[in-house]
Amino acid sequence: MMPERYLFEYAVIRVMPRVEREEFINAGVILYCPGKKFLKTLISLNEARLAALCPATDIDEVKEYLAAFHTVSEGGKQGGTIGALPIASRFRWLTAIRSSIVQASRVHPGMCCEPDEEVQKLFDQLVR
Repeated sequence: MMPERYLFEYAVIRVMPRVEREEFINAGVILYCPGKKFLKTLISLNEARLAALCPATDIDEVKEYLAAFHTVSEGGKQGGTIGALPIASRFRWLTAIRSSIVQASRVHPGMCCEPDEEVQKLFDQLVR
């Protein structure tokens, strides 16, 4: 018997220190799987790459933005007003197009059996 497969959507979290130049580094992945009521963000900032891309970047500030992204993804009171929203709404809010230093790529679909394994696989492929 084949394991059940679930539709998921994911986006790559990018750090774009100078938005006008459209140069970025991948710093994380967010995956949403409605069938499993799953939303998870994995983040890893390569500070050396970021400094090479834009030496004037305030790395501590970027870390704060990434931490907020993660906190909203987890939901709950610590995520503020957005963190209190349902999973689907939090995912849409986090992946909305914005012109800030931390952005999400376009949303991509896929199918998986285990979303926790899939988010780790995508993170290893696209960020590490």
